[in-house]
Amino acid sequence: MNFDEFLIAISKIENIPLPAEASQFKMSPPFRRELLKMHEKEIKHANKAGVLALFYPDKLRQTKLVLILRKTYKGVHSAQIGFPGGKFEIQDKSLKNAAIRETFEEIGVPTDAIEVLRELTQVYIPPSNFYVQPFIGISKSTPTFKKQEDEVEDILEVSLQHFIDEQNVISETVETSYSVKVDVPAFQLNGHIVWGATAMMLSEIKDMLKQLL
Repeated sequence: MNFDEFLIAISKIENIPLPAEASQFKMSPPFRRELLKMHEKEIKHANKAGVLALFYPDKLRQTKLVLILRKTYKGVHSAQIGFPGGKFEIQDKSLKNAAIRETFEEIGVPTDAIEVLRELTQVYIPPSNFYVQPFIGISKSTPTFKKQEDEVEDILEVSLQHFIDEQNVISETVETSYSVKVDVPAFQLNGHIVWGATAMMLSEIKDMLKQLL
């Protein structure tokens, strides 16, 4: 989709009610509700993080969404696909500022090139005890990406049409952080399997975009 057309459509996103859990649970692992009940005490003291779903024009003015492949490391999110973003730090004025700062640090998009359109529905991540606040935003210019070498393995530029295509919603068997293999709903994007919290956030974004496009 041409980015100028996308800008006209996305300008109305503030007027749409958040689909919230109705969208998120479409792409949640089957044990999601049980995990939330198990972690009720931890949720009250969860760490906070902000992430950004950033749409932008490529060099042909076609609309893209950027995701990252995290490095392999000893942690629960090792080698997973996610949004740029990260933990709320003392210097951050808000979770929105944290998401913008981390987007610059992780993929090199200047903070003044990012326009945040609205916040989306928070997602709790039990394995890492994080409450993640996603935001949807745009860059009106084509970014020159530069990955943070110690954290980002690769940068994925996903076309809008590829993202919203229902054929890219699949079921996949994955091994969870609890060393249990389960069948989960997932997105297949640019040859990668995207599931869990990132897929849940993407589901809400997709449902909103489909009302606008």
